Amino acid sequence: MTPLRRNAHIHELAGTASLILICLLSTAFTVVAQTSVTTYHNDNYRTGWNSSETVLTPANVNASSFGLLTRVKLDDQVDAQPLLVPSVNITAGGHQGTHSVVYVVTENDTVYAIDASAGTVLLSQNLGKPVQWPLGCNNNGPNVGITSTPVIDTSSNTLYLIAYTQDSSGPAYRLHALDLGSLADKTTPVVVTASHTLADGTSFVFNATYQRQRPGLLEANGNIYAGFGSFCDYGANLSRGWLLGWNASSLAPLSANQVNDTQATSPNSFFLSSIWMSGYAPAADDSGNVVFVTGNSDPSGNTYDGVTNIQESVIKVSANLTNVVDLFTPSDQGNLDQWDSDFGSGGVLVLPDQPGSTPHLAVAAGKDGNMYFMNEDHLGGYSPTKNNVLGTYGIAGGCWCGESYFVDPKDGAARVVSSGGNRVQVWRLQTSPTPQLKEVAQASVSSGQNGGFFTSVSSNGNASPIIWALSRPTSQQTGIGLYAFNPETSGSRMSLLFKSPAGLWPNQGGDSNQVPTVANGKVYVASYKELQIYGLTAQALKKRAK
Repeated sequence: MTPLRRNAHIHELAGTASLILICLLSTAFTVVAQTSVTTYHNDNYRTGWNSSETVLTPANVNASSFGLLTRVKLDDQVDAQPLLVPSVNITAGGHQGTHSVVYVVTENDTVYAIDASAGTVLLSQNLGKPVQWPLGCNNNGPNVGITSTPVIDTSSNTLYLIAYTQDSSGPAYRLHALDLGSLADKTTPVVVTASHTLADGTSFVFNATYQRQRPGLLEANGNIYAGFGSFCDYGANLSRGWLLGWNASSLAPLSANQVNDTQATSPNSFFLSSIWMSGYAPAADDSGNVVFVTGNSDPSGNTYDGVTNIQESVIKVSANLTNVVDLFTPSDQGNLDQWDSDFGSGGVLVLPDQPGSTPHLAVAAGKDGNMYFMNEDHLGGYSPTKNNVLGTYGIAGGCWCGESYFVDPKDGAARVVSSGGNRVQVWRLQTSPTPQLKEVAQASVSSGQNGGFFTSVSSNGNASPIIWALSRPTSQQTGIGLYAFNPETSGSRMSLLFKSPAGLWPNQGGDSNQVPTVANGKVYVASYKELQIYGLTAQALKKRAK
């Protein structure tokens, strides 16, 4: 063995030993309080907040104590958020036994179960052949397979996902219910089918060739819900925004569904009113209603009526999908349609219950950089002259993004985290005498692709909050970046705790809508053909153990 090869071998062994030590020490600190992340942005409100993080703090998240622990190779691009479940009994393959598991899905229609500390691939399951360049749309990778974030039901040990496959008869979507321990189907997968009556009494049939299932899945009310949009607005005469639901136990489709544009004709034969939200998942409020945001419809700008076409709107639909309960539409919806300035490029965050006379609140922002602050019990409807909301706030740029939420230890007040343009902004919620938001801190990330990005928040209760962000790539070479900010720094500028490249993203035509998953002393970042796992170094863990 040459000296060069010998040194490389020694370095490899040292790295392996360090990883083993990190895993052992990390395990020692996480057995007391293991946190699961089983749905997009942590909960059905979509707060993105893990308030049970006891390991990572602003004091130890820095370049000398925190960093990349391991990389896990995957078979394709990842557009979904990694999900995490501690203490899973793996019952198949060569790594059987109890593991903390991170679940990752790829655009090759593959689902992975990965040891959450060591990065070992415990299981993988391919669910079919992905669809290549659907309709020629380039705002994704070459393959479109599993795009949306799955949802996990730990009470039944089930992972639900929707896979897009190229069948002999054409593209098809299937809803799968997989066993967490084996990744085997627990019941026969269901092909996604639906029909809806249009305003003229004719029937419109769901066509998987023209519908894109990008938003994360929602489990609520004993059902699984999924939103559908389009591929690059192509085939807009055949694509409409659907919200579909299935019984979680049987996978039987609900008897009703929501189509956001039921008009039979359109000036440009252009329908849509899609649900896409840059991958952000529909939310559920305390009454079980499903809440989401729609995108653009006909570029004439004159097809909105709030009944047969509900584009550019926050929409609240009943749990059984039989009726629209409430909505908010910006007064300039016609201009948004004409300029392809989708309100629905971002998701809607439903805030946890607040004190005061308006306990139920929500925020949403879109391409035009306006963040709307709403009374979730009375969203505001539509007026052509004004926005009947609690407030309209300009964020730092366009939002292909979604907000996060946490409670700050400084004053015990709620915070909303926005991420428009290239800026993270923190807004303090004032609940009395009337609800309003006030910007209290901000920071910048590198800007790439379309405006906005995604954040998560970790804290120990309300103490030691950290805002985590994933920037979009500025080029194929730079890839995406992981940032950690301390919102507790004095002044309006948040201090940067940590910054690191976090994975490549060669498909520059499609936004990297990645969300960092933070739990149990680790941060999980998925990208192109890779999962990166970050955490405290072995030296930092040994120091913490003393």
